[in-house]
Amino acid sequence: MQRLTVKNIVTESKANGAFSEPELTRNGIVEDHNIILTTNKECSFRCVMCDLWKNTLDYRVKDGAIAKQVKNALNSLPKAKHLKLYNAGSFFDRQSIPKPDTFEIADYIQEYETLIVEVHPKLIGKPCFEFADYLQPQLEVAMGLETVDPKVLPRLNKNMTLDDFERATTKLLEHNIFVRAFILVRTPWQTEEEGIYWAKASIDFAQSIGVECCTVIPTRPNEGMEDFEPPLPTSVEEVVAYGQAKGNGRVFGDTWDAV
Repeated sequence: MQRLTVKNIVTESKANGAFSEPELTRNGIVEDHNIILTTNKECSFRCVMCDLWKNTLDYRVKDGAIAKQVKNALNSLPKAKHLKLYNAGSFFDRQSIPKPDTFEIADYIQEYETLIVEVHPKLIGKPCFEFADYLQPQLEVAMGLETVDPKVLPRLNKNMTLDDFERATTKLLEHNIFVRAFILVRTPWQTEEEGIYWAKASIDFAQSIGVECCTVIPTRPNEGMEDFEPPLPTSVEEVVAYGQAKGNGRVFGDTWDAV
């Protein structure tokens, strides 16, 4: 399907964003996390609810371009112990981030204690484990669980089942890699009440298979979802409060750019 919305103008010579924000660590301490949003080829998984493609390119960048983006961004950021390296897709998608760049990036960030990257569950495998073994910081992988609603997950065009997510999580934990899950509140085709129910159920599922950190995200309209109503702020608050009350790992609420 041809998209109607034009992508934002971005360049492979510069990261799409670089900033710092506080976050509660696994040790129970709030510490600054540096965040770099790289500019690269659009993710091949065109999930219905994702609009991150708007800040991506239509072509694979040259080897070394992403590593250079990261190096320059690091020089602009304050000193911190933790780094999130997000790329609107999967860190181990070689069309987004070439393999040589991943190891060059690892060399740049040896002084960090933690590196968090985002990956599609189906791309968890040998490249991830080789990178983790080479990496000096502790690797944490963030994966989009989205929802455990059996009527909705297949319709999100994510090309993933709950079994896929559980297998990926199990493999990561076996290699001493921490896991965090992105969970949506009120996906398309859900009422407000259903959105709350299934977001809570998604937290339960994630924690039951060993996910230590869950980030709860309110779904926002994407192209083709113009009639979709985002969840109420109170719904997001209820889901986050539910997860935190369980005391079974960290649960965050991500309100995008809302203030």
